[in-house]
Amino acid sequence: MGPLLTLSNSPLWANLLTAFLIGIVFGFALEQAGFSSSRKLAGMFYGYDATVIKVFFTAAIFALVGSLIMNYFGLLDLDLVYVNEYYIGASIVGGIIMGVGFIMGGFCPGTGICAVAIGKIDALVYIFGGFVGAFLFAESYPLLAEFASSSYKGPVKINEWMGLSPGVFAFILIIAAVAMFWFAEKAEQKFPRPDITNEV
Repeated sequence: MGPLLTLSNSPLWANLLTAFLIGIVFGFALEQAGFSSSRKLAGMFYGYDATVIKVFFTAAIFALVGSLIMNYFGLLDLDLVYVNEYYIGASIVGGIIMGVGFIMGGFCPGTGICAVAIGKIDALVYIFGGFVGAFLFAESYPLLAEFASSSYKGPVKINEWMGLSPGVFAFILIIAAVAMFWFAEKAEQKFPRPDITNEV
């Protein structure tokens, strides 16, 4: 969104309005896909529902291939796309905390907010816990600052780290996604889906 809007020198309100509209569409798509259900999201970890993996891999491939095509035709400058800075220790610990929270609560932050929007009580508790966690992190940051900023690697892209061109990396990711889809289908056949109809 950002790099496209900068081509027309759009004002700030246009960027904010576009982000707002995209957020509404994204939230609606999440809810329609069933991602407001904690049981569907937790099903990824238990093997009986691989919808999350399929959707996320499809989104990643679509975004990657689309950005490469747009860059090729000069519609998107990939050098203007922000890349998160990489801290090894903080990324590992943060990933573990995120994963534990995901499987315990059945939501990620985005799907949690989506579920709150339709009145899910469990999601409301989950989001509240997220705010509490953010508050505790902010208050204890002076004690964690050294670890959080250690092992800094900069805004590294995976293909650069692997020494691959963006095109070759995209091809490998597509192959990996196809393999993941196959394993996901096998897992869904192997692990029984719980027969639960009522949700909070």
